[in-house]
Amino acid sequence: MRGAKVFTAFLFLLMSLLLFLPLVHADTPTVYVIPIEAEVERGLQSFIERGIEEAEAAGADTIIFDIDTPGGFVTAADGIARLMEETELEKIAFINRDALSAGAFLALNSDEIYMHPKGRMGAAQVIDQAGNAATDKANSAWLTSMKNAAESTGRDPLYALAMADASISVPELQLGEGKLLTLNASEAEQVDYSEGTVSTIEELLALKNYDDANLITINETFSEKLARFLTSPIVVPILLSIAFLGLLLELFTPGIGIPGIIGLSSLLLFFYGHMVAGLAGYEAIVLLIIGFGLLAAEVFVPGGVLGFLGLMAIFSSILLAGGDFQTTSIAILIALIIATAGMVILLKFFGKRLHLFNRIILMDATDTESGYVSNVNRTELIGQTAVTMTALRPSGTIKLNDERIDAVSEGRFVDAGKSVKIIKVEGSRIVVRELDQEGVE
Repeated sequence: MRGAKVFTAFLFLLMSLLLFLPLVHADTPTVYVIPIEAEVERGLQSFIERGIEEAEAAGADTIIFDIDTPGGFVTAADGIARLMEETELEKIAFINRDALSAGAFLALNSDEIYMHPKGRMGAAQVIDQAGNAATDKANSAWLTSMKNAAESTGRDPLYALAMADASISVPELQLGEGKLLTLNASEAEQVDYSEGTVSTIEELLALKNYDDANLITINETFSEKLARFLTSPIVVPILLSIAFLGLLLELFTPGIGIPGIIGLSSLLLFFYGHMVAGLAGYEAIVLLIIGFGLLAAEVFVPGGVLGFLGLMAIFSSILLAGGDFQTTSIAILIALIIATAGMVILLKFFGKRLHLFNRIILMDATDTESGYVSNVNRTELIGQTAVTMTALRPSGTIKLNDERIDAVSEGRFVDAGKSVKIIKVEGSRIVVRELDQEGVE
């Protein structure tokens, strides 16, 4: 009986421990660190999406976005902000030196902001690809986004607007009109845009009482780093220019040569980068294959229709893979201009070596330097006497030493069987003059 009571007590104690373990585990928070570094672009958006999904799947409590970026593109920043908004996990931005332009916008979409002592946040005016201020329409939309980001976390939107609009003054920070607001660590705390100043993530965790947190850092894979490089708005026009120029040049050389391989490789790199970044799907690849198939069919079914449809399919696949229609369209336009200029230069200096032109355009010249002559200039006939075989009206045929020669008279009629003297030879034109019975002109 005593043994049964002991056994029952042991089971009760064991069950209590099992029930208590989850509570112990719950007191140890899991924190994911996702770096936001270099330029903000579509490849970074794909990486951050993966990081947030992994944090959610692991049951994490907090995500710390380790920000050090000079900014980037509005479309990519909007996409990342949506990802941050959709997750229910606590979001903390650690501005590890710089959160400028789009970086400031992403920091404002976090629940809390902490800054490095030498950190900076601001200078978020929208500029175009030429480095000039964006249009009023684009700037207005961006100002609204900055304002909404600040208000969503209870921050005064005035400072967010001053980061993006130089016409807004902030007297308490000694910022007049004509300058964009950029906050340092102390200023950010002063205007409640920062919850604290820390030098490292470890200090941040200590400040949050997360000393014993299970810290997991998400790092970019090699393929993600490559995808970020290949999807950069600077690299994309270069890739497409090489692709277009290489494929065009391949048309003017027999067989599959180096230009075609380089051009096709550049095009494949473009699609690979956008697929890894999650911007392109298999439908873009299928459309690309259809486009090349139509171009190949044009060789056997001439007329131009299949070739035109093939080009449209290829351009459509590039636009579909690019994700952002406007940015990709500009990249295609730049690539076409560069490829066209390159072809003009190549044709000017190496035209005779491009064999396809030799098949459709007569490249050889029949000049005297090459040994060609239009006809023999028979100046030795001048002064000789011949007999007309036909009447000259004024052209006809004369006979000279058993040779029939086409000739013309000076302008008057000469009957057949008359004696004539050759007085002029101009290429193939032989001019004669009639002689009288005594042989006098």
